[in-house]
Amino acid sequence: MTGRGEPPEGPPEPPGGEDEYRSLVFDESFVRAARLQEFSARERMGEPARAVRSVGSLTGRGTRRRSRAAVLLVLLITLAFATAVYIGFRNPYPKPVGRHVEPLRTTVIPLAPQDAVPGGAPDDLFSGGPAAQFPTGASGVNLPPVRRTENFSNSQVTAALATVKDYLVASSLDPDVLSGRIVRPVGRLLDPDQTAQFDRSMSAPADDGRHTATGWLVRFDPADVELADTDIRVQGSLSYAETGSDTLEVVSDHTFTYALRPAASGPHRSDDASLFTVRRELHFVIDREDLRLHRLEVHSAYVQAGPQSCSADAAGALRPLLAGERADDRGPDGTDPYATGLPKAGLCGTLTVSSPPQGPPPGPHAATSRPSRP
Repeated sequence: MTGRGEPPEGPPEPPGGEDEYRSLVFDESFVRAARLQEFSARERMGEPARAVRSVGSLTGRGTRRRSRAAVLLVLLITLAFATAVYIGFRNPYPKPVGRHVEPLRTTVIPLAPQDAVPGGAPDDLFSGGPAAQFPTGASGVNLPPVRRTENFSNSQVTAALATVKDYLVASSLDPDVLSGRIVRPVGRLLDPDQTAQFDRSMSAPADDGRHTATGWLVRFDPADVELADTDIRVQGSLSYAETGSDTLEVVSDHTFTYALRPAASGPHRSDDASLFTVRRELHFVIDREDLRLHRLEVHSAYVQAGPQSCSADAAGALRPLLAGERADDRGPDGTDPYATGLPKAGLCGTLTVSSPPQGPPPGPHAATSRPSRP
């Protein structure tokens, strides 16, 4: 017999057991009825209802939004890259605002000898003249000590001087340039704004102070003369100064001595050479864009060259007098002050060669004595 306080089926189970929900059956009809649905506008107006969306529709719209954002980002990156490439190819180094390249101004003065031009073997001529102690070739174009300026570093000043040296070597020492066969080594070092003037000076030289080929470079007529010795003697100096926050000016002053002989297809005599001297004072301007591109502007050129006759037309090529030849009696061409256009003045000098350098005299100051120069 059971206890008094317990029902006949035994003590009740604690709440929360399995039998509490045993009467709930989630059959197929219940599941279909429990699907989420969105009420129509008319239904929402009829009675308060909460609009709902299925999980699938929310996921699909989020995916579409992310896809559109990704496509838009790719298009923006592609457009920015294409713009950068276009600007880079069109003008990779914008020219500084306000920079105006001046045309080259040239003065070429022939130096006429008073007597017949002496001849001989190249070594004998060099050793007996004022160029005996000059270095040969590019070794005679030396850079000065370099110090930074207010707006240019040591490396930038060095780069400017190196560009000037390359120009001097190309325009005064290159055998192909000297013979008139090529001009490209000189032209490629010029600022593009001077290219048209340079090209016209080479193709149609004129003694007008603007288109004189021998102001840009040293060259001879290969039909008349040729080099008797490729060891050209050189001596001179380079100096520089800052002329603005964006520009450097470099001044070169060098004397070049060449051993020449008459052009001939056959053998030459060993003593048919003669010396020809060219002194070139050039003023260069180099801005920051020129520094980057290894180029320069030739602002002015002052050239003295001889032995030549005063009447020689040296606009296109220098006209050396060779061994045994004398200058003619004609003076330089006349000057007409009433003529229009650029003024033209006939200039000529007398060639006077200084004595060859002598050894230093004995004494306490011997180490400081310097050889004379023409």
